[in-house]
Amino acid sequence: MANLIATQWHPLLMGLLNTILCSIIALVGSLIIGTFFALLEISEKRALRIIGRVYVEVFRNIPLLVITMAFFLIVPMYIAKINGFTAGTIGLTLYTSAFIAETVRAGINSVEGGQLEGALSNGMTYQQAMRYIILPQAFRVVIPPLGNQFINLVKNSSVLAFVAGFDLMYQGNLIANDTLKTIPTYFIVGIMYLIITLPLSYYMRHLEKKLA
Repeated sequence: MANLIATQWHPLLMGLLNTILCSIIALVGSLIIGTFFALLEISEKRALRIIGRVYVEVFRNIPLLVITMAFFLIVPMYIAKINGFTAGTIGLTLYTSAFIAETVRAGINSVEGGQLEGALSNGMTYQQAMRYIILPQAFRVVIPPLGNQFINLVKNSSVLAFVAGFDLMYQGNLIANDTLKTIPTYFIVGIMYLIITLPLSYYMRHLEKKLA
C-alpha cells in the first residue's frame, strides 16, 4: 500500500483537492439556497409557500445521481457547456439544499412565535426580525442536523465520479483499473474521505457545545 501511495500520490492529491473544493462550494451554496427556501416555506403568502414546498419536494425526492446526470447531459445540449465538476457541484448543491431547507424550517418553527410578534410590534420589519431575532436562534438549534447534512454532502460528492468530475472517487476508480490493486486503492480512498469528514464532525460538535 505504501508503494501505491508513492506512485499514485499526485492523482490522489488532486482528487482530494477537487473533493474539498466541490464540498466547500456545495456547502456554502446549499446553506444559502436552503435557508432561502426555508423562509419561503414559512412565508405568510401562500404562493411563496407553494414555491418553497415544490422546490423541496422535487429535489429531495429525486436521486442525486439523476439530478447530476441531468445537468451533465441536458444542460450542455440545450443551454451551455459545462464540465463534469460543475455539473456534479450544481447537482450536489441543489440536492443538499432541499434537506437543509427542511432542517432550517424546523429550527425556525421551534422558536417561540411570540418573539416574531414582539419584534414586529417594536418596529422591526419581517426581514429584520428574521435576520436578527429568529434565524440566529434557529441555527443554534439545528447545528447537529446541519452537521450531519454537511458530512453527508462530503460523502455524496463521490457522485462526481460518474460525470468525470476528477474527484477523489474518480481518481480512485482510475487507479484501481490501471494497477488492478482494487482493495488497497479503495482503502486509501476511504481514509482520505475520513481525513475530510472527521475534522468536520469534530468542529460541528465543538460548535454545538460552544453555542449551547
